[in-house]
Amino acid sequence: MSSAKPRPALARRLRALREDAGITQAQLAQALGEGKPLSISLISSWENTEKPVTPPVHRLNAYATLFASPLKMNGDVVLPVGQLTDVEQVRRKDLLDELLWLRDEREFTAPLPAQTDFWQFGEDEDITIVCAQLPEEYRRNLTYADPENADYVLLYTYADPDALIELFGHIRSRNPDNHVKFLTVGELKADDYTAHLVLLGGVDWNTVTRNVIDRAKLPVQQVAREDEAEHGGFRVEQGGHSRLFAPRLDADGHLLEDVAHFYRSVSPFNRERTVTVCNGMYGRGTLGAVRALTDARFRDRNWEYLQGRFGDAKTFSVISRVPVVGGQGLTPDWTVEENRLHEWPEAGA
Repeated sequence: MSSAKPRPALARRLRALREDAGITQAQLAQALGEGKPLSISLISSWENTEKPVTPPVHRLNAYATLFASPLKMNGDVVLPVGQLTDVEQVRRKDLLDELLWLRDEREFTAPLPAQTDFWQFGEDEDITIVCAQLPEEYRRNLTYADPENADYVLLYTYADPDALIELFGHIRSRNPDNHVKFLTVGELKADDYTAHLVLLGGVDWNTVTRNVIDRAKLPVQQVAREDEAEHGGFRVEQGGHSRLFAPRLDADGHLLEDVAHFYRSVSPFNRERTVTVCNGMYGRGTLGAVRALTDARFRDRNWEYLQGRFGDAKTFSVISRVPVVGGQGLTPDWTVEENRLHEWPEAGA
């Protein structure tokens, strides 16, 4: 029998892993049972934050193996894990280290697990994701965006909801014990500004993004879209030269390639916290900036690139291409030189 003290943080993490994967306790019990399903009540006891039961180490090994790669389903059944790729093996080790640390944590003495993801923040540090509200002229003809309608859905009033859903779920899974919330610009309170800020969307609609970029000593300026004929872009001013990185559209106005801007710095509102801007000239650019560090196929290599390129720098910026194929924006691979349009600080600066 395990002598490990029950840990609510471990229970929360195990529940978050399951919920983020979109499976039920019954499906997890079947997947972990190795031919003989575990009881649902056992899974529930491991996820109970009030009176948690600590799983044995071999069960945490099974969790790490199962959730190191995207789950494959056959109807209502989770298929057995096949051979893990090299990237998934690294992810499995990191996840197991985290789960074992949460299992055997000792107050005031155990070191925190190493940061394994760009979107991992410090213990008890709040995170606020800020979106623009969709302008009235765009909400006017959306039935579900009308508060007077019985089918009203709040998220229909948000700009960049696809980027928001992608990022909120990822940050919650990486920070199960932190308070993570999302708000529109008009819903922000004073204390929200002093958390870790993550800003989605650009200066056209997100006034907090505009405020932060205006305060930054950054050689990048977003040129707003004035009308349908002018698609704007990101203008870079360096060494007396100016260059505009703009999205590409075909003659019929279909988006062929968006431009994404990713910016991380110390928050101007709290020097102990960060501000991150994920921005595009169009929504697919904003989503691309987010997915660069959330997409399981690219996030590890992109984060490794940031670490190698910028080291311990607290402030950096990357402008990248976001190809659009079949109407879908693709995740930018920052390790491919032609995908990176501009980086700041410059190499060696």
